[in-house]
Amino acid sequence: MKPKRKGSNQVRIIGGLHRGRQLAFPDLPGLRPTGDRVRETLFNWLQPLLPGARCLDLFAGSGVLGLEAASRGAGEVVLLDQSLQVVRQLQKHVVDLKLNQVSVVQADTLSWLKTPSLNMLFDVVFIDPPFSDGLLDPCIQLLASSGLLAENARVYLEMDVLESLPFFPPEWQLLREKKAGQVAYYLFAHQPSG
Repeated sequence: MKPKRKGSNQVRIIGGLHRGRQLAFPDLPGLRPTGDRVRETLFNWLQPLLPGARCLDLFAGSGVLGLEAASRGAGEVVLLDQSLQVVRQLQKHVVDLKLNQVSVVQADTLSWLKTPSLNMLFDVVFIDPPFSDGLLDPCIQLLASSGLLAENARVYLEMDVLESLPFFPPEWQLLREKKAGQVAYYLFAHQPSG
């Protein structure tokens, strides 16, 4: 087993007000921050929508997707994770970066989506669960029926490149897709009919 590199449990914000800031994250199984190259592409796709947007980061982990969105002008960001260790680290980042528009919720994502405790619609939702846990499919189905998506909301999915794209609801239109190394990622628009 190779020794860990110094700083290997850190990821940096790559754009916006907090560009260059390093974020530490706990060394936990399945916690795998979205890489810089993927994030740069994703936030280029999202940039026109971000100013003032409400964002939900399911399976927040390092928090880099939600905190990047906040750094780039999102109006409200909710970070959701079930690990107390992760939640404490995310709360520390929120305080250190003075991100008053960011809240951190400790909850199991699937349970929370069944009975969301927030009465709001989200413009952007990030779904990046641990790859081998089989959480993507049920998460998509629960999110689709949760009533949390604003009309024309964007939903970002990140998954192992070897997996096939799960079933997604007919009101989700695939806008973009790319692959980078072991990661496949997709951007959908929520466009309910009628």
